[in-house]
Amino acid sequence: MQQYHLDYLEQLESESIHIFREVAAQFEKPALLFSGGKDSITLVHLAKKAFAPGKIPFRLMHIDTGHNFPEALAFRDWLVNEVNATLVVRKVEDTIRQRNLTEPKGKFASRNWLQTYTLLDAIDEFKFDCCIGGGRRDEEKARAKERIFSVRDEFGQWNPKLQRPEIWNIYNGRIHKGENVRVFPISNWTELDVWNYIRKEKIDLPSIYFAHERDVIEHEGQLLAVSEFIHLDDTDVVVKKKVRYRTVGDMTCTAAVESDAITLDEVINEITSTRISERGETRIDDKVTEAAMEDRKKNGYF
Repeated sequence: MQQYHLDYLEQLESESIHIFREVAAQFEKPALLFSGGKDSITLVHLAKKAFAPGKIPFRLMHIDTGHNFPEALAFRDWLVNEVNATLVVRKVEDTIRQRNLTEPKGKFASRNWLQTYTLLDAIDEFKFDCCIGGGRRDEEKARAKERIFSVRDEFGQWNPKLQRPEIWNIYNGRIHKGENVRVFPISNWTELDVWNYIRKEKIDLPSIYFAHERDVIEHEGQLLAVSEFIHLDDTDVVVKKKVRYRTVGDMTCTAAVESDAITLDEVINEITSTRISERGETRIDDKVTEAAMEDRKKNGYF
């Protein structure tokens, strides 16, 4: 009898599909956090495969800061229609007004720290008992501490010292009323794994991930796109450069990298040769303090 061995991408896919099915089996009202970025696009593709030929059995949810790249938003809406999913959008701007929060100020005024309020309000509004996200352990030190099923208390807070063991792919989703579980189906993937999988599966992506010309300014060695959300100084020099994005967050805190890569193969070659993580190279908000991400996660950030 001929034996068939899964290659590493098939093994990663199989694990992720298993996690999606565990979510469907263990939770009553899960939601998939979806922003139009490559990781959440990969999650949607995996969810489709997990539940084919049926529909994805839970809603997609976007916590919209109002500072998004237009290309990501356009792709988000196209993909939701393409897979016939239900999208819930909750806006940070509405939360600022309803909670009378202070709007961040400064040159790169990011609303990322305020997303937590909007997310927790949305979880309460829809009574979601599980939120699925695209966090990966290779991205950042705090995310490396996460389990695949990561429990949040009734206040939405995360305690890295109270993590449940996950042995033999057994995931414990039991929670008390008011608690919430964050699930990371691609936790064991790397950035390169995601790109190789996108190539293998021929997954569509927003154009922003490939080289294109854009007006940018240089800030502390990073290239930030010129937009209505960034307050230019008299000393800022706007230049047009050929760039692409490794990760897509807000326009106020996500830097581009110079690149000529216009194909998946070229992007993968560039990633293979770099020694800097995508968030380390391109996310300003992670550099506020050494523990910036962990502080946000403890307070309920994804």
